[in-house]
Amino acid sequence: MPKSSSGQPPAAGAPRRALLGATVASAAGLALGLPRAAQAAGPAEAAAGRRPGSFRDLPSPTVIAHRGASGYRPEHTLGAYRLALDLGAHIVEQDLVPTKDGHLVCRHENDITATTDVADHPEFADRKATKSIDGVELTGWFTEDFTLAELKTLRATERIPGTRQHSTLYNGRWDVPTFEEVLRWADKAGEERGAPVWLHVETKHPTYFRSLGLGLEEPLAELLREYRRDRATSPLFVQSFEPTSIHRLHRLVGTPGVVLLSAADERPWDFVESGDPRTVADLITPAGLKEIARYAVGIGPTLDLVIPRRADGSLGTPSTLVADAHAKGLLLHPYTMRNENQFLPAEFRRGTDPNAYGDAFGAFRAYLGTGIDGIFSDQCDTALLAAAEHRRR
Repeated sequence: MPKSSSGQPPAAGAPRRALLGATVASAAGLALGLPRAAQAAGPAEAAAGRRPGSFRDLPSPTVIAHRGASGYRPEHTLGAYRLALDLGAHIVEQDLVPTKDGHLVCRHENDITATTDVADHPEFADRKATKSIDGVELTGWFTEDFTLAELKTLRATERIPGTRQHSTLYNGRWDVPTFEEVLRWADKAGEERGAPVWLHVETKHPTYFRSLGLGLEEPLAELLREYRRDRATSPLFVQSFEPTSIHRLHRLVGTPGVVLLSAADERPWDFVESGDPRTVADLITPAGLKEIARYAVGIGPTLDLVIPRRADGSLGTPSTLVADAHAKGLLLHPYTMRNENQFLPAEFRRGTDPNAYGDAFGAFRAYLGTGIDGIFSDQCDTALLAAAEHRRR
C-alpha cells in the first residue's frame, strides 16, 4: 500500500512550458477555437499565455489519476478519487455513462459486469443482455438498463482482481457514484484544501447513447453550468474518443476540451457511424491537429502514438506528435502508465511475473522526455515522483 507522503505535487503556480505559453497566447484564442469567455483576458495576461485558474497554470508534467487511484482501490469510486487526491494527483479522472433515467454515473464502461457485484443480485438476473457497443459484441449488465435507484443497490468491485488482488480487499465498500456527487465532493475537498480540485471527465460511447435517446453532452453541460465549471478557466477538462462529442460540448460550454486518440489505424466511432473515412492517423497530421485546435485545447493520445513500440514490445523512435501538436498550440495528456510488468514496454519489465512491478520509473523517463504536458497513471504516487525527477533534470 502506498504511503500518502510520497509524490507531493509542486506549487500550484508552476509555470507551463514556454512553447505553450508562446503558442497559446492572445491570437491562439482564435486558433484554438476557444469560446468568447476564454478570449476575454487582458493584453498582459494574453501575452503571458496564462490566466489565473487556467489549465496553463497546472504543474508540468501534469499527473492525472486514471479513474482515481485505480492501482490501489476499485476504480471510479469515491474511495479511489479521495486516495488519488491524498497522494497528490494534480487531476482526477471520471468516465461518464448514463442510467436508464438519464443520470450520469462514473463507470469506465456501461458494462458493469466486472466493476460491480451485479451478478450476485438475483433480482437483476433478467437484465443480463448481449449488445453491440461501438461494433463490439458484449454480454453482461449495462447501466442504461438500470434506474439510478436500482444502480445504487450495487457495490463497486475491483475490475482486474487477478492483477490487483490487494485491491479486492475494498470490494463492496463503495457504491457507484453519480457525477453530481463527484462534483459536490470536489467542491468540498477544494474548500478544505484551499485550492480547486481538478477533474478530467470523459464522455463514453456518446454516439451509441445518443441513439438510445440518452445523449451525454447536454446533461453534462447542465451540471457544469450548475457547479460553475463551464468556463475556459474552470478546473476541469472534458474529453472523448469521439471528436464530435467535444465539438458539441464546445458549443455548449467553455470548459477546455481534449480529443482522445487510439491506435493510428482505428477510426473514431462517430466517424464510422457518419461515414467519415478518416482514421486516427489522419487526425494526427498537421492538418488534422489544426482542425482539432479549433474546438479543443489538447489531445490525449495513446502512449504508442508518442513512442511506437517495436515488434518485440520495446520502445522505438519517438514520433513527431509532440512537436506537431505543440506547433498547433495543443497540449498532450497521453494514456496510460501502469507499474505492472504486463503493461510496460519490454525493456522495463523485471522478472517473469506479469503482475509484479517493473521499472516504471525508467518508462516514465522515456515518455516524459518527449516533452508531453501530462500523463495518465493508475499509480499516481509513482507518476508524481517521476514527474518531480523529470523537473529536476
